[in-house]
Amino acid sequence: MRGWAWLSKHYEPVCYGLALGLLGLALLKPEVQLKQQVQHYLMIADVSQSMNAEDVLLNEQTVSRLAYSQHLMKQLVQRSPCGTYFSLGIFASDNIAMLQTPLEVCKNLDVISDGIDHLEWRMAWKGNSRLSFAVHAATHVYDALNQPAQMLFFTDGDEAPRVNVTIKQDLSGVQIGEFFTFVGVGGAEKVAIPRYNSANKRVGDWPVSDNNNAGAVGVTYADPSQDEPDPPVAYAEYDRMLSQLEEDYLKSLAAEFKGSYVKGVDQPAFYQALAAKPATASFVTDYPLRSFYLLSALVLILATYVPDLRMRRTAGARS
Repeated sequence: MRGWAWLSKHYEPVCYGLALGLLGLALLKPEVQLKQQVQHYLMIADVSQSMNAEDVLLNEQTVSRLAYSQHLMKQLVQRSPCGTYFSLGIFASDNIAMLQTPLEVCKNLDVISDGIDHLEWRMAWKGNSRLSFAVHAATHVYDALNQPAQMLFFTDGDEAPRVNVTIKQDLSGVQIGEFFTFVGVGGAEKVAIPRYNSANKRVGDWPVSDNNNAGAVGVTYADPSQDEPDPPVAYAEYDRMLSQLEEDYLKSLAAEFKGSYVKGVDQPAFYQALAAKPATASFVTDYPLRSFYLLSALVLILATYVPDLRMRRTAGARS
C-alpha cells in the first residue's frame, strides 16, 4: 500500500523520469541483436552477350535483357524488409563468380545497388554459355556459402553452343533444387544480338557466319583480334544471329533437378512470389527498437495528464 501511495504522490515525476530514460535508450541503444531466421537471396546474372539483346519494355522503352534483370534485382532489394541479406554473382561460360557475399539490405543498400548497376557483358571471361554446367557450378558456390540462400538465376536460357548429347550434363544428382530458381528474362520473339567492341561501343549485330558467335567456345573478350577495333558483324538481315527467351528449355532444365522457374516481370506478383520463398539463413541481426522507445516515451508523457482529466471529470459530475 505504501508503494502505491508513494507512486500516486510522485506520479508525474516518475512518468517524466521513465520517459527521459526511454529517450536516452533511443539515442544510445536503438537496436538489439537477435539471432533469427531471415531470407538470404543469391542473385546470379547471366552476362553472356545474348543478354544484350533488346526485347523487353521498361518504362515504355525497349531495353536489354541485362538492363531489365538489373531493374528486377534492384526492385527486389528495395522491396525487401530490413534483416534480408543479399549476395551477388555472375554467370559466363560454364561457371559462376561471386561479386558480393551476404550483405544486410538496410545497412548496405547503396553497396548492393552499386554492385547491380555495374553488371555488364565485359565481365564475362569467355563467350560460350552452358547453363547445365552452371547448375553444377552453383552447387559448389552453394556449398561455399557461409549461409544457405535462395539462388535466383537471371538468364534468357540461350545456350551456345546448343546443348546436345555430347555436352549434356546429368543433373539428377543435384541436391539444391528447392533453393534454385531460374528467372527468365527476354521476349518470345527472336531478335538480333548486338555486338560491341571492347570499348563497349556497339558496332553492329552478331553474324551467323562468324564461327566465334555470341556463345561460341573460346571467345575471350580480352583478345584484341576479336573485339578491337572492328570485330565482324552481320553484313545483311539474313546473316544476323537471332535470340529469344528459351522458356521451355529453362523449365525442362529446372525439372531435371527439382528446381523452379519463374518469368521475370516487373509486377507485384513476381516480387511476392520471391518473397514467399521460405527463409534459408540464420543471422545475428540488429532489431530496431528506437520507434518502440519513442512511442513508449510519448505514452508516458501523455499519461501525466490522466490525473487532471480524472479530476475534471469528477468535478463535472458533482456539478
